[in-house]
Amino acid sequence: MVCGYMGKILFVDLSTGEIREEELDHRMCLDFLGGYGIGARIIYTKQKAGVDALGPENILGMVTGPLTGTAIPTGTRYTVVAKSPLTGGWGDANSGGDFGPFLKFTGFDAVFFSGISPQPVYLIIDNGRAQIKDARYLWTKDTFETEDILSAEYGKQSRVACIGPSGEKLSLISGIMTDHGSTAARSGLGAVMGSKKLKAVVVRGDREVPVFDKAAVLKFRMERIKVWQAPMSDGISDMDKQHRYGTSFTTYNAAHSGDSPVKNWGGIGVIDFPDRSTVHHDVFMAMVEERRHGCWRCPKTCKGILKPREGDYKFAVGSRRPEYETIAAFGSNCANNNTESILIVNDICNRAGLDTISGGSTIAFAIELYENGVLTKKDTDGIDLKWGNHQAIVEITKKMAAREGLGNILADGVKVAAEKIGNGAAKYAVHVGGQEPGMHNPKINKGSGFPMAAARYQMDATPGRHMLNFGPYVFPRHLINMAGVCFFTAWSPAIVSTALNLVTGWNNSTADYLRTGERAANIRHAFNLREGINEKNRFVHPRIVGKPPHTVGPLAGVTADIEDQVLWCLGALDWDRVTTKPSKAKLLSLGLDDIANELWAEKDEFKTWKY
Repeated sequence: MVCGYMGKILFVDLSTGEIREEELDHRMCLDFLGGYGIGARIIYTKQKAGVDALGPENILGMVTGPLTGTAIPTGTRYTVVAKSPLTGGWGDANSGGDFGPFLKFTGFDAVFFSGISPQPVYLIIDNGRAQIKDARYLWTKDTFETEDILSAEYGKQSRVACIGPSGEKLSLISGIMTDHGSTAARSGLGAVMGSKKLKAVVVRGDREVPVFDKAAVLKFRMERIKVWQAPMSDGISDMDKQHRYGTSFTTYNAAHSGDSPVKNWGGIGVIDFPDRSTVHHDVFMAMVEERRHGCWRCPKTCKGILKPREGDYKFAVGSRRPEYETIAAFGSNCANNNTESILIVNDICNRAGLDTISGGSTIAFAIELYENGVLTKKDTDGIDLKWGNHQAIVEITKKMAAREGLGNILADGVKVAAEKIGNGAAKYAVHVGGQEPGMHNPKINKGSGFPMAAARYQMDATPGRHMLNFGPYVFPRHLINMAGVCFFTAWSPAIVSTALNLVTGWNNSTADYLRTGERAANIRHAFNLREGINEKNRFVHPRIVGKPPHTVGPLAGVTADIEDQVLWCLGALDWDRVTTKPSKAKLLSLGLDDIANELWAEKDEFKTWKY
């Protein structure tokens, strides 16, 4: 067993009920580290091209990283992987909470599901033993109810990842929930879980993650916390700011700087969203209990619990404070400055299991259709779906969560909805390759850690992804994801590499670890190529890159140089600038011999990769 790993992977066939274990190979750990690195390697090997994303052959995985469940601060993350029903290509989604560490405490680093159960089920993994259980009594229940019921049944040492009604009803913008609001939100993977009739995964265990040098890891932990506690230029430490506000502290300035999209990416904050006071973090703070909540053993405890309240927008016990992406999606992007409505739609989405980025974006799309006469009150069941009408935004969110009326169409995101609505609706469908983009404008992110801000939306294997980058710039971000730690810390590649060596006992250089990031970029991309997707040919809605540019406001005259960004990155990656195929030499240098032989074979006779 390699330190940092439990050394086992679980495979579950829901069609037959077969459950089997496989050892996690040392070379797999070295080459692909964890998260979607190991996830992509396994799915690429075991799954053929062209499978139905909602069919039995699509493999769904939940994968941890080597730092998950260790004393390395923020080592809480796990990644869900599968072919995406939203984009038709590679899909992954990352989540915090407690589920990732507790999965490892059961004795497994990952669990993969294939097949479709004949009836709703959940999987319980209890200290190394796994069993499929009847979930018919849980079907139709929301994520909070499901988690509470299963947590009561299996005790305080258990954790639950589950889908809500949106996943059950195969909403293509549904995610997988844990910890009453931590979401593996993107790529529509809640629908994959729902298609398999898999309501939940319960994990319970007390096994310790092996660590090479415990004393050094604890020392590293205290050193990092001390760095995070140091005051910044505004006199508040990074740790204190995130503890107080989560990511909501960025919303106020972003609403007017041009970073947050406004009116379905077509508006200008200083003109179309002049009153931003209600999206100020202090406003949200006032509606949060004194107690904060955090992911497993995370010193930042950056999540907030809403005060229960009565009234038109009633919040139940346990409802969570929204983060930046949710506030921007249902706030500025819908021209909505009503704080309580944003709180309630966040709660609706969390309980239903909906991605709030796609959810808010889809409602902004529907509002613009209504404002332009493409949709009428007859289509909306009488809802006056105008910009800033917070009551209408709440009501249409409820319909989308329940797949009722117009919500049944909107529940699959803007691309599919536009195809169903017709009548010119596609003009207003802001997406990249089928997925709604994150709430950061790529025209403004140059030099802020995302030098290829526009290219990332188009060219990452999962389009529209706001937390990644493209080209060599993405390798450090892949490293963070695969290691199992949180982005919202001062993680440089060198610091992550140090943490990995302390936990695993390896003596790898930073360059070695960055090559695992490059390997992940190539295999995720190769998955898409095998599915017939050339990311360079993906649709990118012109508003995202400023075509045409605004004539007034902070981004007047600005258009993102997306074509130049893409071409530069392709060259830097050694990918063909037309076909985007990685060169055979590049793939071989990364040890991806099977992919090199497959992509560059003259005949359809390919080697099969095995560890």
